[in-house]
Amino acid sequence: MRRAALLLVLGLAACGRGGADVPPLAEPTRVCPEPAPAGEVALKGGTFTLGARPEHAEEGPPRRVTVAPFAIDRTEVTNTQFAAFVTATGYITQAERAPDPALYPGVPAGKLKPSSLVFVGARGLGSGDPAGWWRVVDGADWRHPEGPGSDIARRMRHPVVQVSYEDAVAYARWAGRDLPAEAEWEFAARAGLDDARYEWGDETPKAGQPPRGNSWQGVFPAVDTGDDGYKARTAPVACYPASAYGLFDMSGNVWEWTKDLYAEPGQAPTHLIKGGSFLCADNFCYRYRPAARQGGPPDTGSSHVGFRTVKRG
Repeated sequence: MRRAALLLVLGLAACGRGGADVPPLAEPTRVCPEPAPAGEVALKGGTFTLGARPEHAEEGPPRRVTVAPFAIDRTEVTNTQFAAFVTATGYITQAERAPDPALYPGVPAGKLKPSSLVFVGARGLGSGDPAGWWRVVDGADWRHPEGPGSDIARRMRHPVVQVSYEDAVAYARWAGRDLPAEAEWEFAARAGLDDARYEWGDETPKAGQPPRGNSWQGVFPAVDTGDDGYKARTAPVACYPASAYGLFDMSGNVWEWTKDLYAEPGQAPTHLIKGGSFLCADNFCYRYRPAARQGGPPDTGSSHVGFRTVKRG
């Protein structure tokens, strides 16, 4: 499914374009530990339960699978790391390229501009319509996550966003690595707690407790209280406690690309994303759990999707 088809499926064509109504970012209230950890964690692999008794239909049924040894990044790829890749290679992300008119017959050429998806909250068509929560923003890309007027000057430690599957693969290949398979990603996220609901066990996060990750607190999509220190936005990597495997942000912050395909009935397959994001709320998404899964935007970026890489053998 190409970008134009995706926008029609999501109803985004009805929302209009531009960035004037993208809300300003709230200032963070959480101080993150310094410095951010780097490197990777080597995992021995093994047999575990992939999936779960589904909270959402696509998560089950659970099944036993085996993964071989691999190493996985401790954190999501940051803006600093992605900038090094772009500087070294001159790579231009999909969001920075105008779509090929040949792939979008019938779409006026004037509408085929470099653009990407930005979350704006309960605006436009109203809080009850998902199409009203997003905008296709001309000029939104990894350097300008919310579109023109935004930048990453104070977000170099944040996970890179507005990167497509193709962009993530390009970075991974440059680094001599790959994107994780779903089974590898979930094995790492479970951190040895087979069949637990969360990466830390079965205890549901509660108000007043120290936050375990960057997700949505409050009623989605209208109010994010920001109790985790970052209100409706990404947080710096490794701002929250590591898992038992020494990995950070496997729950929330940004969705992460995997190399596996994902398809729903009647739709062309896209690539699978895992881990949930800062937009995952218990009253709506509830996908900051290891078993959660969904498809990513087919050929563009989004303000809540990033990635991390693996190395095998």
